Amino acid sequence: MKAVVFKEKGRMSLEERPKPVLLDPRDAIVRVTLTSICSSDIHIKHGAVERAKPGVIVGHEFVGIVEEVGAAVTKLKVGDRVAASVETFCGECFFCRHEKVNNCTDPNGGWALGCRNDGGQAEYVRVPYAENGLTPIPASVSDEAALFTGDILATGFWAAEIADISAGDTIAVLGAGPTGLCTLMCTRLYGPARTIVVDVSDERLALAKAQGLADICLNPLHCDVEAEIMRLTNGRGTDATLEVAGAKGTFELAWRIARPASTVCVVALYDEPQSLPLPSMYGKNLTFKTGGVDACKLDRILQLIEAGKIDTSCLITHRAPLADAMEAYHVFENKLNGVIKYVLTP
Repeated sequence: MKAVVFKEKGRMSLEERPKPVLLDPRDAIVRVTLTSICSSDIHIKHGAVERAKPGVIVGHEFVGIVEEVGAAVTKLKVGDRVAASVETFCGECFFCRHEKVNNCTDPNGGWALGCRNDGGQAEYVRVPYAENGLTPIPASVSDEAALFTGDILATGFWAAEIADISAGDTIAVLGAGPTGLCTLMCTRLYGPARTIVVDVSDERLALAKAQGLADICLNPLHCDVEAEIMRLTNGRGTDATLEVAGAKGTFELAWRIARPASTVCVVALYDEPQSLPLPSMYGKNLTFKTGGVDACKLDRILQLIEAGKIDTSCLITHRAPLADAMEAYHVFENKLNGVIKYVLTP
């Protein structure tokens, strides 16, 4: 089968690999019908994900059809259309029982697919703990509509859930890339009165505005974002701040624009360490929430998609067969041709 492989720092390649087989009674083999490139794949390519293993098939954002199940799998059957979680989790350890599946203590727990275990930018993929990592897609939900459920949409859903957003708040989302746009979609579920989005791309800001995901769009290349947010909030700052950009200076901007006694939710994955200048922020009494997504609520997200409350169709700007994956990586990594998300069909 064809598969996209992380070879070494700075290099991905499209290769022929053997079709995976069941290794554990709790496994399932999924025939991938759609997969996509994620910013995390670019982080892997650049060597920013220390746990990523050279030689691994990448890809953690995919949907497909169950082709084979292990003897212990009873909740899934051959032929089921499924969305895959970015995370592998046992469902039994302390963290799994408390829905903190990113910290699953199983040796393969947490973000493993496409990082430490072979992932879904391939024709087939083996999914460990399949009953936890795969969620059936409702009949009325298309593969494209469900594609982002297990990663960037799950991330946005998790971020909005932990960001302490109340109805009537003024919130800010830093970053209007794919994950930022998904975060905007999910923050709407909590009824903020005003949403500010910040990005250096006027094109992406325009998309957020056109889709009704943000009320105010600010580009730091054109204005002093901190000063403008303070003006808009009568000097208080934002009631909830979600940092999804992960760019130079965005972590500092996040805590500077946050009002005292509010929550800063750090969603971004950074290429470099960030500083927490406690003396400078002393007295703001901020709560920071950060970490990897706990992607264990795919059923709830799929219900929201089915009900029309979340629609990610605006994210898909490019499509290609898996055979063209290397060109797709070039376009996605360099943000060419207005790309938001690149969908690959095996």
